[in-house]
Amino acid sequence: MRKIRNIGGTLLFLFITFVVLCNIWVVYSTKIRVYYSIDRLPANNVALVLGTSKYTIKGTTNLFFHFRIEAAAKMYTQKKAKHFIASGDNALTYYNEPLDMKNALMKQGIPSEKITLDYAGFRTFDSVVRSKKVFGQDSITIVTQDFHCYRALFISDFYGMDAIAFAASGIPKGYSYWILFREYFARCKAVIDIFVLRKEPRFLGETIKIERTE
Repeated sequence: MRKIRNIGGTLLFLFITFVVLCNIWVVYSTKIRVYYSIDRLPANNVALVLGTSKYTIKGTTNLFFHFRIEAAAKMYTQKKAKHFIASGDNALTYYNEPLDMKNALMKQGIPSEKITLDYAGFRTFDSVVRSKKVFGQDSITIVTQDFHCYRALFISDFYGMDAIAFAASGIPKGYSYWILFREYFARCKAVIDIFVLRKEPRFLGETIKIERTE
């Protein structure tokens, strides 16, 4: 039993060390490219808005969704982006993150023709990689909450993208401890997916061209 406890303790130590190192790597290699001020944010032709559900499981407005839409609208108004890829999950017929985002963006004054839907953004990895391989974007601004920006940028780095991120703000402290906790392990999974498993998005398909707007 003592030997088993020692092995278990060693494995636990290694696991915790791996989680900590992955998080340090992901955050510190990308945080310089996360922008919080719209005035300091460099302009890009295309912004990638990462999907999330419009409502919480309790049926209330999901603040993560709300503030991502608000951030994207601010970018459009301030001429920091001219076109938007709304990328999210549409695996079920009654659940459509991209369309929900498009409708919300249009309510904020962004024209329909300035929004491209990516229905196969099942997770952050898929959304980022597809923005390059399917939608042809090498230079892009990622729109999501700051804790999520780091992982998205880390993935973009591996694929040679010139990406920056605009952090959607306004989430009250303690709004969702579970999502923040889960992100620590999601960063580790991103490292494994990229460097160990060499994952590819679930779907790629034909290239969809986004015309550059002058």
